[in-house]
Amino acid sequence: MPAKVPIKKSPAPSKAVQGKPAAAKVAAPSQTVEESSTKDLDNLALIPETPAPLTEAPGADYTAPAPEVIAEAAETVKETPPPKDEPPCAPGHLTVDGIEDTSLSLRWKVPETEGSSVIDGYLIEYRKQGSEDWVSVNKEPSIPTRYKITNLNTGDKILVRVKAISKAGCSDPTTLENDVLIREIVDRPKIRLPRYLRQTFLKHVGEAVNLVIPFQGKPKPQVHWTKNGQPLDPKQASVRNGPSDTILFIRKAERKDSGIYEVTVQIDDLEDKAKIDIKIAEHPGPPKSIKVADVWGFNAALEWTPPTDDGNTEITGYTVQKSDKKTGEWFTVLENYHQTNCTVSDLIIGNSYYFRVFSENFFGISEKSAVTKGCATIKKTESTYKHPEYKESDLAEAPKFTQSLNDRTTTNGYTTKLFCSVRGSPKPRIVWLKNKMEIGEDPKYRSLINQGVCSLEIRKPSPFDGGVYTCKAINPLGEASVNCKLDVKVPQ
Repeated sequence: MPAKVPIKKSPAPSKAVQGKPAAAKVAAPSQTVEESSTKDLDNLALIPETPAPLTEAPGADYTAPAPEVIAEAAETVKETPPPKDEPPCAPGHLTVDGIEDTSLSLRWKVPETEGSSVIDGYLIEYRKQGSEDWVSVNKEPSIPTRYKITNLNTGDKILVRVKAISKAGCSDPTTLENDVLIREIVDRPKIRLPRYLRQTFLKHVGEAVNLVIPFQGKPKPQVHWTKNGQPLDPKQASVRNGPSDTILFIRKAERKDSGIYEVTVQIDDLEDKAKIDIKIAEHPGPPKSIKVADVWGFNAALEWTPPTDDGNTEITGYTVQKSDKKTGEWFTVLENYHQTNCTVSDLIIGNSYYFRVFSENFFGISEKSAVTKGCATIKKTESTYKHPEYKESDLAEAPKFTQSLNDRTTTNGYTTKLFCSVRGSPKPRIVWLKNKMEIGEDPKYRSLINQGVCSLEIRKPSPFDGGVYTCKAINPLGEASVNCKLDVKVPQ
């Protein structure tokens, strides 16, 4: 238990403030700290709510507030009004999220400010067209920022608004810009374009065009056709729209009916589009001109220019024919030929030939052709054989090694060979040297040369036969040499 420390008694005030009694007494000197603390807690319960004078001196610098100041501060607190509650801002960006035959889905954004209280939810109301009464959709506030209004009548046009609500009150309403028509939209509009219409659609001039384009969508979509961005001319093309397809019909197609046709199926703001490239074409015209560019031996070279009229489609090639002047019959030489010049071969010497060219496109060859004005005569040429004159070539060349010697390591007693190759004209003389000394006719060595390949065979070499070997090639134009090092090892 802690020791008891005596506490000195503070001097008592000279008199009570404004005649009011003191709130508590100071502990006697004989009291301990523990007893004093316990009695002080009991004395705190006797302190009134109004400020009381201190029983102990707070210090020399402390001055107690006057009763008039305390009363004035209390009056100021009473006169300050409580803060005013502010309702939240209006919800933002109200949009339609979906429409069905008897329901409407909405979506909006949270207000920018919530006001003085937290938002409890949202109230949704709608008004039918022609009426001024707003019908409340939900009795209890909806917490999510989306809502689906049900039990509506198909065909009605309604205007919807949303309010944010909190303990402070309701916000200003956020209203849709336009009335919404309640109608059934089960399937989005979708065009099922046939595969053969996904590339250029070709038709011959005079043929009928009958294109059936299936689509889907519920309720029945509205169908629109355009040609090159402009509405269709009913005098040139007619359209028949069914519940699940649309038909484009041209009774007798002409070149001017070619273009980019676009079909659009639409349900309210939902739509789908498809483009069809239609070309009305015919046989091309003939090439503009043709001429015989050259005749030699059994051959004739022809040149021509592309046709002015391609039939409103790409030229895919040309057909070239020849005719013997004696018979007058035409024979095809080339078909599907893509260039504007060619050489006709295998002609008969002494005969004369005419040539003609047809243009080709997707629908076939041109009805007319371009024919050469004159005939090409294959003449028999008289020639006298003349022996060609050849200049003697100077093939003299100084020796030059094309393959050098390589350093070798061999074992004592095992025959080894050194190889190199050399060229030169006249044929060079080969000399082998060991440590710069000519080998000569030593029977231990055998030197061979075959087609420029030089070899030196060293029979059963010993460590004494090691050293630097040199192959030297010499002819009247000069000399050349190559070296290698041979190392003969004795097995341990």
